[in-house]
Amino acid sequence: QTLSLTTLGRLPSTRVVLLGLGPKADLAVNDLRSAAGRAMKLANGFGGKSMAFVLPGTLASSSQAIAATQAAAEGALLGAYRFDKYVADDKRTVPTVMAVTLVGAEAAGDLLNSALQRARNTARAVGQARDLVNEPAMAMTPSILAAVAENLAKEAGLEITVLGLPECQKENMGLFLAVARGSVEPPRFIHLVHRPPNPVKRVVLVGKGVTFDSGGLSLKPNDGMLDMKVDMAGSAAVICAMAAIAAEKLPIEVHALAACTENMPSGSAYRLGDVLRSKAGKTVEINNTDAEGRLTLADAITYGLALKPDQIFDFATLTGACVVALGPHIAGVMSNNKALADAWLDAAKEAGEDMWQLPLPERLQDMLRSEVADMRNTGERWGGALTAGLFLKAFVGETPWVHVDIAGPATSDKDAGHTIKGGTGFAVATILTYLRRLAVA
Repeated sequence: QTLSLTTLGRLPSTRVVLLGLGPKADLAVNDLRSAAGRAMKLANGFGGKSMAFVLPGTLASSSQAIAATQAAAEGALLGAYRFDKYVADDKRTVPTVMAVTLVGAEAAGDLLNSALQRARNTARAVGQARDLVNEPAMAMTPSILAAVAENLAKEAGLEITVLGLPECQKENMGLFLAVARGSVEPPRFIHLVHRPPNPVKRVVLVGKGVTFDSGGLSLKPNDGMLDMKVDMAGSAAVICAMAAIAAEKLPIEVHALAACTENMPSGSAYRLGDVLRSKAGKTVEINNTDAEGRLTLADAITYGLALKPDQIFDFATLTGACVVALGPHIAGVMSNNKALADAWLDAAKEAGEDMWQLPLPERLQDMLRSEVADMRNTGERWGGALTAGLFLKAFVGETPWVHVDIAGPATSDKDAGHTIKGGTGFAVATILTYLRRLAVA
């Protein structure tokens, strides 16, 4: 609950807001991220020029002070986010709050500045990812997304390679290129690299980059297609996280990969019953052209494995089945390595992003069997998120791997806490938290 009080000139502040966070015993650091976001939205709504956010004493004076400070700072910054690029000037709401004071943050001591800088880096990367997801598909084609990545690489000092159609053909990316065939927009394969001296680990991040998904010849209904500009949220997450990784000079070699294309119906589109050959050499029978994301990811994962990573992660708005299973706010996590999955989920908890591990039952592998190829691209009606994970697992081999299905939380249908309606930038914060932990492990 929220209670707002005017001070009638009796205090330096013009307004005091009380935010209910539930029972004191249940209060967690992550609650401050959402609360600070709420506070920022209220302060801007009141036209305030500055805001003081008072950290609860039980957190601000404890060993959790650093995490509490970072969470509150992130929440305040993200609570100020707006995407109003296409709104008329007279209808645009400009944030008024120009300064934020975290009362009680001094308990973080000498580590305060580091915590605040991590918060700035995280919020900036999340905001950039939200921008990319919120753009209409006409303004975020594969070529435009590649240009955005090139600009980001130049600013952050990252290496970048962008493969066009001829280069992808030379790489034998048969699955990715089949999806791209139906669109007049040319595909782009983006490869960003953060390469520090003497890295402690090499990690590959793969993001699904379908900039618009019509379903192809397995055409989606109108309502199912309305929000399909968001189908590149995985690529937005990995691309935008890279700038923060570079800014913090993390001692980990990180590669971000995104196979970017549209999935469109046309005379040149791939068909049901087609048998495609992947970069890995496996053949895939197509029984649903609306299960295109796993095809693009499979070739990107194979490309990433050639880099000899210690760990590989993929992020994708992959299945509606995951939303049915876990709801709109929780990402599904699947993995071939328990220790890696546990470390990832711990990082997600710290970052304040809800994730839940799902199984990869070998018995469901039968659903992907094909009579004419090595496998089919979809299973039966039941367990769709799991069979999608099993499909990807077939291309991973023994490399420690985590698959994150962000189909639900990649967007929000309403404002809540530090998120707003539209793209959320989900997974960016967990990527950064996980890599920060890995850097000092």
